[in-house]
Amino acid sequence: MKKLTEFMEEALSQAFVSRGYDGALGRVSLSNRPDLCEYQCNGAMAGAKQYHKAPFMIAEDVADALKDCDVFEKAEAVRPGFINLTVNPDFLAGYLADLADDDMLSVNRPEKSRRVIIDYGGPNVAKPLHVGHLRSAVIGESLKRILRFMGDEVIGDVHLGDWGLQMGLIITELKHRKPDLVYFCDNFEGEYPDEAPFTISELEEIYPAASARSKEDEEYKKEALEATHRLQEGHPGYMALWNHILNVSVADLKRNYENLNVSFDLWKKESDAQPYIPDMIERMKAEGFAHEDQGALVVDVREDSDTKEIPPCILLKSDGASLYSTTDLATIVERMKLYDPDEMLYVVDKRQELHFIQVFRCARKTGLVKEDTRLSFLGFGTVNGKDGHALKTREGGVMRLEYLIKDINDEMFRKIVENRSVKDREAGETAKMVGLSALKYGDLSNQASKDYIFDIDRFTSFEGNTGPYILYTIVRIKSILSRYAENGGRLEGLAMKAPSSEAEKALMLQLTGFGSMVEDAYKERAPHRICSFIYETANAFNRFYHETRILDEENSEKKESLIRLLQVTRKELETGIDLLGFAAPEKM
Repeated sequence: MKKLTEFMEEALSQAFVSRGYDGALGRVSLSNRPDLCEYQCNGAMAGAKQYHKAPFMIAEDVADALKDCDVFEKAEAVRPGFINLTVNPDFLAGYLADLADDDMLSVNRPEKSRRVIIDYGGPNVAKPLHVGHLRSAVIGESLKRILRFMGDEVIGDVHLGDWGLQMGLIITELKHRKPDLVYFCDNFEGEYPDEAPFTISELEEIYPAASARSKEDEEYKKEALEATHRLQEGHPGYMALWNHILNVSVADLKRNYENLNVSFDLWKKESDAQPYIPDMIERMKAEGFAHEDQGALVVDVREDSDTKEIPPCILLKSDGASLYSTTDLATIVERMKLYDPDEMLYVVDKRQELHFIQVFRCARKTGLVKEDTRLSFLGFGTVNGKDGHALKTREGGVMRLEYLIKDINDEMFRKIVENRSVKDREAGETAKMVGLSALKYGDLSNQASKDYIFDIDRFTSFEGNTGPYILYTIVRIKSILSRYAENGGRLEGLAMKAPSSEAEKALMLQLTGFGSMVEDAYKERAPHRICSFIYETANAFNRFYHETRILDEENSEKKESLIRLLQVTRKELETGIDLLGFAAPEKM
């Protein structure tokens, strides 16, 4: 479906050409003086030098050529050479009627869909999700939804950290606490128990205790390193314990991600990439890419155009141990073999940018990916407290994500109960839905790369640029539509009439921008663009609502047109919040 601006630019281009000027000058933009007009064209200013003519004279020529154009109600040349444009209300109503009937709301998908793997989440097993995992999950989930809406085949991968020293530390601590467990008996030949010898709460306490002890007890650390080595060599008892750790951790992680309305198509683990490492290393050595540097095996990834030093990508340390870079490269090998994606998009803390520059360059230089395979890094900023530092608990520790969710849900429950807008038995579920909007919108409304302040009072407010304000607007529209239907009004086959007020026209013009906005959010990987649009739409609707008699409108055709406008507004707002990863309740 064509955009409204495309119709305007076609008309402008024809007008320029009809008066002997280049049609490319007919570009249209939103007016920077909305008190004077709705759109403007600055082409006459650009054409003045080309045609050795005063820009105002060119603008007058073009405005005169637009006198009978059905797209514009008014086209006016103003000094020094702008063309001020006002859209014809009848044309606008017809365009919005077509948009309302378009399943994609004027969004045009690319001709060719792509297969994209999004790497987001990145939790470590045996550790609870904390506030540092929030942005990866929320941004990654939104991007997954945006890309799917645009027609791409998207595979979301949680990419679990389940390998390395942390596993050895947990096994060692378990051995110290429960040395009689069969997992530590090298001569055991029976079946290992199906049930884990620990709960998730115990597991979450074991790892930090083991980690702290290893920093003070050198012998304990050596024991943990040996346990890690034996696990990676396939020790049966340790492998059985490792599977218990995975199963208990993943069950808890899924519960927490479900509370965020975040899901993954793949629950792949670092360990899944381990089998690909030996062949990958040997090939890089055989083809001359990898060489020794101070005992470590590295690949040089520096480029002549670099303005700062980019260190080599380390494949193996001097003791032969692999690193995150090794695992990430092997994961790329695995993904190319199993899924052959057009793009791999990593949604990760921006402080890891150098790591991914090294990994991406190494993968491309050594031919792990095809020439046209895109490797993308979307680095996000940190979530900070009001003091400007990383968000912590009152005790100064890292805040668990489930506690953060609980705090925001409790605050929403308190406000909903105080407003007495929802029955007590429904208030809990409503609070969860509104709380999720507060949390996700509070995050996504910021440009991903920027840090932001987590302000629970502002995020949970029903006023201003917040998730609850957006949901309140949607619920208001739902309520009007329900009352209209209850009073016998029909909701199908409604016609759209020309706007009869400035506020109505402003809302209609706002709604025409949905398609361009989603396409921009897709190209730029920018969920914050959706937040900006739906906030502006909510503002335009609420202004219209306060100035317009809707259900009391006496003219039946006009009332039906207003109801149709509400339906389109609701559809765009609900589509927008679905792309952000949350939904609206029926009542608030």
